Amino acid sequence: MERSPSIQNLTQGLAKFHAMVGRISKDAKNPFFKSNYASLPHIITEISEPMEKAGLVISQFPDGDGLTTMLIHADSGEFISATYTLQVVRQNDPQAQGSALSYARRYGLTSVLNLAISDDDAEAAMKPLRQAPAPTKVIPTEAQFAGIVQYLNGTPDQQKTAKEALKKYTLTKDQLEILEGLL
Repeated sequence: MERSPSIQNLTQGLAKFHAMVGRISKDAKNPFFKSNYASLPHIITEISEPMEKAGLVISQFPDGDGLTTMLIHADSGEFISATYTLQVVRQNDPQAQGSALSYARRYGLTSVLNLAISDDDAEAAMKPLRQAPAPTKVIPTEAQFAGIVQYLNGTPDQQKTAKEALKKYTLTKDQLEILEGLL
């Protein structure tokens, strides 16, 4: 991040801006992730009047392999800027580069201005991640069980290893008794 030596006027402008802007609604759908998001044109429309009234200007421009977003106080020239490194999935693909640039512009803008994008009151973050089904336990063959017993006899931490075996295998009553006798 870079900034001018003083940002006092810029800070006052940001305070005015935040008093006027409110939450930005999500106006677009992402069919791939089945989610909603605030599009770049929508964000720009929502912030343009509060920015003007607060005396703030945003400038975004490609900068090497990144996008620099600069927030400027129009009257004083004070500024802050930050560069977001572009993550292009397919190099030498103009469409992929354009997508990365649009993504960087949207997130650069929302980050530098600390915009509040309306969400689902964090319900999505509260949902547990889709978990893979628990692995199915199998009953070990006699040879597998003999290998488990032999391994346990040579292991310094037999209890830990036995617990790991119990997670992987469903043991018969006789096999459990044998394991308990080793511990």
